[in-house]
Amino acid sequence: MSREDYLAWTNQEFDASKIFSKPEALKGIRVLELCTLILGPATPDYLGEYGAEVIKVELPGAGDTMRSVTPYGKFWKNQSLGQMPQNHNKFHLALDVRTSAGAEIFRRLAQRCDVVVENLRAGTMDRWGIGYQQLKEVNPGIIYIALNGFGQWGAYSVGRASYDAVAQTVSGLLATTGFPGRLPLKTGVFIGDYFGAMLGSISVLAALYYRNRTGKGQFIEFSQGEGLMRLLDWSWIYYYLEKYNRPMTGNRDLAVCPSDVFMCKDGPVALAAASDEEFKGLCQAMGKPELASDPRFADLLIRLKDENAVALLDIIKDWAKNKTISEVDKLGAEYGFASSPILNAKDQYESAHFRARATVFEYEDPIYGKTVEVSSPAKLSKTPGRLKWTNKPVGLDNEFVLRKYLGLRTYQIQALAEKNIIGKWVENPPGRKPPDDWDGKSGIVM
Repeated sequence: MSREDYLAWTNQEFDASKIFSKPEALKGIRVLELCTLILGPATPDYLGEYGAEVIKVELPGAGDTMRSVTPYGKFWKNQSLGQMPQNHNKFHLALDVRTSAGAEIFRRLAQRCDVVVENLRAGTMDRWGIGYQQLKEVNPGIIYIALNGFGQWGAYSVGRASYDAVAQTVSGLLATTGFPGRLPLKTGVFIGDYFGAMLGSISVLAALYYRNRTGKGQFIEFSQGEGLMRLLDWSWIYYYLEKYNRPMTGNRDLAVCPSDVFMCKDGPVALAAASDEEFKGLCQAMGKPELASDPRFADLLIRLKDENAVALLDIIKDWAKNKTISEVDKLGAEYGFASSPILNAKDQYESAHFRARATVFEYEDPIYGKTVEVSSPAKLSKTPGRLKWTNKPVGLDNEFVLRKYLGLRTYQIQALAEKNIIGKWVENPPGRKPPDDWDGKSGIVM
């Protein structure tokens, strides 16, 4: 098959216009979530994008703490921008599990679910009578995952709060980021949360497969800081062998040379040439083919020696500063080395490439209307992931969840509301209620 034929086949196989006509991989899997902020909610979000039925439990009124976290205090149609990315495709139940009646409803829901996800401090769920030890008594096949900063046991697990920034420090990631002689540089996004949630969702899938073979559920515990330790590639084995800590090297790669970010006439560009063949192409593109046979740069292992790497990167730096980003990018495609401009959100939003691949995903939310977000990066040809709706107002699905899964009648639901065991949104703080122009019906599942 020629390259052209292969690309034509993949384009047809992953046709974004057919996503909603295909089945969902995790249809029939039901997940009960009691989470806040990002690490916990993002775990079932990944599962929900592939068809799992996710019930998100929040406190009546205030709901998830993340509903108040939004950049520059910006709310869109009364919704927090920080709450949206990890709460797709979920049913929202506002239930106070701290009460005995609320905990009993949670236990009854857990009986009818395959997975429970929580990210509270160690032992909190058990104190409320809805931890793994209690839930496995009513549902022996339950898969229960507890995600938090430091795990469910050990010296760090008691009395310590954790956020993404803390996880980046504990994991050792901050010891490697930034430029020599400066303060460590925290990653600008919540990498510990989203990467941890991805690992958490993988562990849930592994446990589901095990249960499918044995009928047995299990308890999964996940430490956010330890999850980020898994990112440190060769750092650990290098310390084991050399007793040498990986230093901060800015944008330079210590295992690939050249690989760095260079300033062009009109901005920065990323450039890398890992193989000797790619390096020869770069040398030709720079008009310096003789560099490929220079004893300092003859092969990758020689180029990686510190003094040689610094000399080579200085040569490339001098060349790049007289080029535009576009010129370097085109030369990379022509001569076979890697190069790319530094894309921002505007570039991605307007990108025909990402739109065609449905990575930049435009859909019609039943409450908020036209919505554009980043969708599942893993494309499954037969059972693709999809965004069906974004985050919902607090408690919007109370009636639906309690009727469908527990068979409660209207008077029973009203009694729970009167006792504040269930509830809906509050006006303030913002980020909890529907849009001001909501018709009172859109988005409600009957």
